[in-house]
Amino acid sequence: MSYKKTSLLVSACMVLVVLVMPTAQAQLPDFTVLVEESAPAVVNISTRQAISASSPQANFHGLPDLEGLPPIFREFFERSLPMPRDPGRNKGRQREAQSLGSGFIISADGYVLTNNHVIADADEIIVRLADRSELQATLVGTDPRTDVALLKIEGKNLPTVKLGQSKDLKVGEWVLAIGSPFGFDHSVTAGIVSAKGRNLPNDNYVPFIQTDVAINPGNSGGPLFNLKGEVVGINSQIFTRSGGFMGLSFAIPMEVALDVSDQLKNSGKVDRGWLGVVIQEVNKDLAESFGLDKPAGALVAQVLENGPAAKGGLQVGDVILTMNDHPVVMSADLPHLVGAVKPGETAKLVVMREGSRKTLKIKVGALPSEGEEMAVAGSQGQVSKSNRLGVTVVDLTAEQKKAIDLQGGVVIQDVQEGAAAMIGLRPGDVITHLNNQVIDSAKTFTKIAQDLPSNRSVSMRVLRQGRASFITFKLAN
Repeated sequence: MSYKKTSLLVSACMVLVVLVMPTAQAQLPDFTVLVEESAPAVVNISTRQAISASSPQANFHGLPDLEGLPPIFREFFERSLPMPRDPGRNKGRQREAQSLGSGFIISADGYVLTNNHVIADADEIIVRLADRSELQATLVGTDPRTDVALLKIEGKNLPTVKLGQSKDLKVGEWVLAIGSPFGFDHSVTAGIVSAKGRNLPNDNYVPFIQTDVAINPGNSGGPLFNLKGEVVGINSQIFTRSGGFMGLSFAIPMEVALDVSDQLKNSGKVDRGWLGVVIQEVNKDLAESFGLDKPAGALVAQVLENGPAAKGGLQVGDVILTMNDHPVVMSADLPHLVGAVKPGETAKLVVMREGSRKTLKIKVGALPSEGEEMAVAGSQGQVSKSNRLGVTVVDLTAEQKKAIDLQGGVVIQDVQEGAAAMIGLRPGDVITHLNNQVIDSAKTFTKIAQDLPSNRSVSMRVLRQGRASFITFKLAN
């Protein structure tokens, strides 16, 4: 290749680089204006709680987040916060514990949103504003089920955030967090939306926003912004094995938080819908046994007596496919939908029952504050052995039926080698349904068990310590 051609090629490449670089840079967001406008409404929250010097919490010097931190952070907090002078001398006395979190002002007259776990069990709550002034906050109310708390500070014309809606978020969209990780006020981190409607263990009423924004202890309760400068969520949880950020952060959607805060402001408590059912996931085998084309919906494993679902005609074995025209893809989708319905309103459910779709209208009740569990005792009655399943069952007594609120069913007396042992059945388990048929006696169980199909998924409903669930298995020829 000639020198002239080589020079032309190099020049062309340089032009290409010059043209591409500004275009790539132009696509990256600039957060500076957003931060300048929104940061003044983000606050630091600290709490004080009187605890015994002999309490396990005392080992953490009032800051549980210190364990596992790098030495530099531990030293920073230990220098900054008051420590007990002499643990032995203070034994049995009361001292103060402190915790750090974040929050944000949603109204000019001083209403502040944060997480429930930031202020839980606090005797005093201090809100520090962007100008470093400190105000004592009053707790308006909390909702542990969604981890939302509403505070009130005294003030006028306070800076506020703009409120948005998480439903408008798109996966891959840029988002930004402002908070106080490890006590460093007004730290800004950014990332993208990783997923929406994420379900977490023990959090049935929050369809979390998942992001890869760096969130650490102290960010809890702080705002998650979209590029319009609107708060779309409250940073609440992280997935971590080290105690610090690992790329998985979760925020409470703003629609959920605002609904909770409005109820707390108006009545001091939160009412949410309740059906009175125990549900479980529909896997591939269960979908096959219930006549579904693919795994979807929420399988009703238990219907509580005199609950809204029982009064509305929902039955054990129904698979709930939609609620108020919203699809139930995973079983965990149902609590979100039910909880959003006001008690007393009527909900439309589409269910799969015995291979065909059925529409039900159920008046939704109010979620009780506490649940109850049922116990299963020993039994006596007609005994039936089924060598094919490898299980011995007996009829439930009248007392047992009354105690666990059943009209029929059989209790397992013994488990031998076979299908029952392989699927984890135990003595004391109660079987109420087999192959989508109701079990009303040991005799019925024997007959249905003898006629079970081979090499096809068969469902069985089992009640164990008050909790009902469907399991599936296959029998060989």
